[in-house]
Amino acid sequence: MWIARFTDAQRDALKLLIEAQGELGPSLAGAAEALDLARWDDLPDAELPWEAVSTLATMQGIGEADVVWDLAAGGRIPVPNVAPRRAAPPS
Repeated sequence: MWIARFTDAQRDALKLLIEAQGELGPSLAGAAEALDLARWDDLPDAELPWEAVSTLATMQGIGEADVVWDLAAGGRIPVPNVAPRRAAPPS
């Protein structure tokens, strides 16, 4: 596998060059599809609260990867129980 970074203009130019070839075989069709999908590779990396992930893994006796998997499936990081503050009565 190889990685190349292109500007939007470079990516568009490559796509036009591929399309100019006329009938696309499987290799060129795959390259065109990869160029379409490449736009989404520039998304920022996700950030996780690693200290909480590590704590949850230790508490549950599982690996951090399992905790990340659970979070990706919609699990939530537990929030410590804090007694709700009562509002002061109006004066």
